[in-house]
Amino acid sequence: MKRRSRGREVALQLLFQNDQNRTVIKRKAIERFVKDRLPSDPDVVPWCLNLFDGVLAARDAIDALLTKTAENWRLTRMQPVDRNVLRLGTFELLHSPEKIAVAVVIDEMVELARRFGSAGSSAFVNGILDQIAKVRNDNPTSAPGPRRGLS
Repeated sequence: MKRRSRGREVALQLLFQNDQNRTVIKRKAIERFVKDRLPSDPDVVPWCLNLFDGVLAARDAIDALLTKTAENWRLTRMQPVDRNVLRLGTFELLHSPEKIAVAVVIDEMVELARRFGSAGSSAFVNGILDQIAKVRNDNPTSAPGPRRGLS
């Protein structure tokens, strides 16, 4: 598995946990969780934590866009895995400080949905993120340029 793919997987696990358990988890426990799951690649640890923190910071805006985009689907009706894969993908497409190619982000999220979601999750995620990507293409300033970090 690629470095960033594994980092996205761990970020998704954190987002899922945060979504399902309303108890606040201490930051040290979150950091330990990430380090334990990414022991062979310490450079990916801060990137993974940035994904998690970024999604939480932008969650209201992300959820509003997902609600608007996923017609006839309330966020609460979506499978928790799908909802959090969509949050992660939307963050990477529109809010990440790095401008990652649309195709890469969508492919990564579809793979996460395939691995952790239900039979129809990958198609659902692909369709929603394809629409979200159009927002990025229509408004390139929504996804800032590249930043120093992992390549």
